Amino acid sequence: MKEPAIYLDHAAASPLLPAARAALIDALDLAGNPSSVHGHGRKLRNIIETARDQVARLAGAERKQVVFTSSATEAITQAIVGGARVFAATAIVVSAGEHTAVLKAAEATQLPVRVIGLLPDGQVDLDQLLALLAEADAAGENLLVALHWVNNETGVVQPLARINAMVGPSRHVLFIDAAQAFGKVPLDFAASAPDMMAVGGHKIGAPAGVGALLLKSHADEVRLIPGGGQEQGRRGGTEPAALIAAFGAAAATFTELYAAADPAALSGRLETGLRELVSDLVVFGRTRIGSISNFAVPCVTNATAMMGLDLLGLSVSSGSACSSGKVGGSHVLAAMGVPPEVAGCALRVSFGWNSTMADVDALLAGYRTILQRHRARQEQAA
Repeated sequence: MKEPAIYLDHAAASPLLPAARAALIDALDLAGNPSSVHGHGRKLRNIIETARDQVARLAGAERKQVVFTSSATEAITQAIVGGARVFAATAIVVSAGEHTAVLKAAEATQLPVRVIGLLPDGQVDLDQLLALLAEADAAGENLLVALHWVNNETGVVQPLARINAMVGPSRHVLFIDAAQAFGKVPLDFAASAPDMMAVGGHKIGAPAGVGALLLKSHADEVRLIPGGGQEQGRRGGTEPAALIAAFGAAAATFTELYAAADPAALSGRLETGLRELVSDLVVFGRTRIGSISNFAVPCVTNATAMMGLDLLGLSVSSGSACSSGKVGGSHVLAAMGVPPEVAGCALRVSFGWNSTMADVDALLAGYRTILQRHRARQEQAA
């Protein structure tokens, strides 16, 4: 099957980096189990520990704080479900705009889940968070606060410094979903307030199937899969050395390539071009990461636009790729107060390490075609 011409859905998964591909293939050719003490096992162990160093450097973490998992979703579940147990949480606090992985993990604890709203600009309502913390303190409760850093649909960057200041010094536990921030926003996990943080490989050009949970030393007992003692007893199961090697290689090379692509400039050019095409363009979110642009042209549904662009060889999305392929409204936009008829027109375009200005120009040309067809149908109907 012929590949679509242009890929603009990096927030779902970024294409495999050349260095990650090379590391993956090299490690796949090696026999053995990384837990074995013979030469073959030691070689695989060295590959894993090198990758641990590479991921730790990108995360601003100590190497011992990096626990490899099968995905960011597994890391999120380990942090929330395992963390609720270890820290004797009495309730979980999430925002209304969290990724489904966070919301489902919170439900899985079978503890009360307290949801704080989003402001119209997409940021977490910190007044609500402060009120919940005060209520919990008065009642002697232990909260596990689970919030995202960068929203996967809108690209809105949460005020992590303020969240850290509110939750960090308290008795409560703070977990941050950093899947969309990793490699794109400077991280300093070791010196920051969060007790736990989740990252994933396929957002930075590694293959799907590998992620990591970052744990402070007091959270070392947060476990989900006991297994045979791998990952210093913090995550059982034989480590996939090839996937981990690719994750490490991606962590070592992604940021430089991502910066060179200059996603913020690409998003800026896209939104300027769209405003030249339509006067009623709506762009969601204010303080956003440069790689994600979520917008709507009212009356052009996301299903119509996505299918039209797909036929032109342009791959974009309507939001999270973790919603069973559904195209429609968004719980994130609903939490921001966006009317359903506008949310149903939302498209997410996300740029990455191999995106170019030519991709933006092609997308604008394609969207111009979609608009022309839409207007022609309106005129015929009139």
